[in-house]
Amino acid sequence: MTQQTGMDPEILSMVLDTIDKLERERLPLEIKLEMDRAGDFPSDLIRFMLGPDIALHLIFIPEQYGGLGAGATEIAVVSERMAKMDLAIATSFLAICLGMDPIRVGATPEQREKYITKIAEQGLVVAYGVTEPEAGSNVQSLKTRAERVLDEGGNITGYRINGQKQFITNGGVADLYTILADTPDGPSFFIVEAGAQGLVPGKHEDKHGIRASDTCPLSLEDLFVPVEDLVGGVEGQGLKQANKVFGYTRLMVATFGLGGGMASLERTVKYSKERVQFGTTLAEKQGYTHRLLVPHAVQLEAARAYIEEVARRLDTDEEDLQVEGSIAKYFATEAGDAMANDAIQAFGGYGYIREFEVEKIKRDVKILTIYEGTSEIQRNIISMFRMRSTVRSKGGFYQEMADRLASLSEETGGPLLARAILVMNEVILSARKKKLTKSQHVMFLLADMMTWAETAGALCHKGAVYTGGQARTPSYMRAAARLFAREAVEKIYLNGIRILQGCAERDEQAGETVRSLDLGEVVRGSLQDMDIVARELVS
Repeated sequence: MTQQTGMDPEILSMVLDTIDKLERERLPLEIKLEMDRAGDFPSDLIRFMLGPDIALHLIFIPEQYGGLGAGATEIAVVSERMAKMDLAIATSFLAICLGMDPIRVGATPEQREKYITKIAEQGLVVAYGVTEPEAGSNVQSLKTRAERVLDEGGNITGYRINGQKQFITNGGVADLYTILADTPDGPSFFIVEAGAQGLVPGKHEDKHGIRASDTCPLSLEDLFVPVEDLVGGVEGQGLKQANKVFGYTRLMVATFGLGGGMASLERTVKYSKERVQFGTTLAEKQGYTHRLLVPHAVQLEAARAYIEEVARRLDTDEEDLQVEGSIAKYFATEAGDAMANDAIQAFGGYGYIREFEVEKIKRDVKILTIYEGTSEIQRNIISMFRMRSTVRSKGGFYQEMADRLASLSEETGGPLLARAILVMNEVILSARKKKLTKSQHVMFLLADMMTWAETAGALCHKGAVYTGGQARTPSYMRAAARLFAREAVEKIYLNGIRILQGCAERDEQAGETVRSLDLGEVVRGSLQDMDIVARELVS
C-alpha cells in the first residue's frame, strides 16, 4: 500500500494537544460513563470532531485531497491516543478511515478526487459495509449480490444490489458507504451515499462494550448504484482491494489494543501509589507490581515496538504486510485485553464499580480481539503464511532474523532470542515434515511461537538504539526487552515440546534441540529486571 511521506512533527504535536483538550473539555469521566450507560451514538461530539474547528479526520487523508498527509507512523500515534481517550469514539473514527480505504487504494482518479475531497471538506462519516450475518470474517463467503443493469444497447448503466450486512460501524449514521457485493466477475466495492433508496440501516445494537459507537445491520433491497460508483470501474477487484489494506487497518486496531492497555495500566499505576494496605502503598508490594503491573507493561512495550516497526515499513511503501498486520493485531489486542482484565483485579472491589472506569475499559477492549478478524483468524494467517515463508526459504526467513538479533549486545536480550528462533525454525520444519501442520491446534501453537518471537525481536532492536524520548529511560527499555525475550524463549520451548512430543511420535533430534534451551539459564536475572521496570513504573 502506498503511504504518504509523513506529517510535520509540529502538526502531529498540535493534533495530540487537540485530543488532550478535547478529552478535558468534552469527555470528562462523567460524560464517558453516561455515554456508555445510554449506549447512544454521540452525534454532536463526532460532528464537532469532524467540523472545521478540529477536523481530526484530516489525518487519514492525503495532502492532495486537502488532508494532513499523515503516514502510518503518525496515524498509529494518534490512534493510540484516541483509544486511550475512549475506544468507542476511536472506533467510530477508525471506521471512517476503513470505509475510505477501498476508495483510496482502488478507485479511479476521478472517484478519488470526488469522494476523498468531499470527505475532507465536509467531514463525512463513512461506513465500511463488508461483514455479513453468515460470513463473519470469511469475506470469500459473500452472499450480497450486485446484478448488472443494462440499457437498450446492452451497456452497463449500473448495478442492482441485494443482501444483508451485519455489525457495521457507523452503519446507522454514515453519510457515505463502501459496500462489498458479488458481481458476475467477482466481489467488488461500490460507493453509496446515505439516503439512497434501498439502503436500509437496521436497529442500533445494544453492545457489551464500545457502547457509544454506532453498530447496526444494513439491508440492501434493490439498491441501485450507477456504474460510475463501481470502485475502480472494473468488476472483481474487491478482495484484492480489501487484502491490500489489511496490513494497515489491522495495525491500526493493534494501536487500539495498545491504547486501551495503556489507559488501564496508567490508571492502575496511579491507584497503586494512592492505595495503602497494611501500612504501605500497593506500589511498594511485589505481589502487586510484579504480578499486575510489570508483565503487562513489558508486553505493551513489545506491542509498541512492533507497531512502530511495521508502521515504518508501511511508510517506506513496502507492500504485502498482511502477516505483520495480523501479528500486530493479535498480540497487541490480546495484551491490551489482559492488562484491562488485571486492572479490575488491581483495583479490588473498586474495579467492579463503574465510576472507576477500568471495568468500562475492559468491556471496550474485548471487541478488539474480535473485530477486523478474530484472534483465531489472525493465528491462522500467521502460521499459514510464516510456514510458507519458512519452507520456501528452507529456514532462511527466520535464520536471517536470528542473525540480526545475534549481532546485538547481550543487554538487549537479542542473542538469547536469536538462539531460540533457530530452535523454532527446526520445530516448524519438523512439524511440517511429520504432517503435524494438518492440525489446527499445532498451527495455533506455531502462531504463538512466531508472534512472540517477532514482537520480542522488535523490542530487542528498539532496546539497542533507544536513547529516550518516550517517557521511559534506556535502562527501562533494555530491561523490558530482556524480560520479553525470556518470555518468548519460554513460549518457544513449551510450545515446541507440546508439538514435537505431545502431538505425534517423538522427533528425538528436534526434541533435543528444543531441550537445549536451558530455561534455568534463560530466567537468570529476571527478578532484577522486574525490579528495574517496577521502580520506574511507580516512581
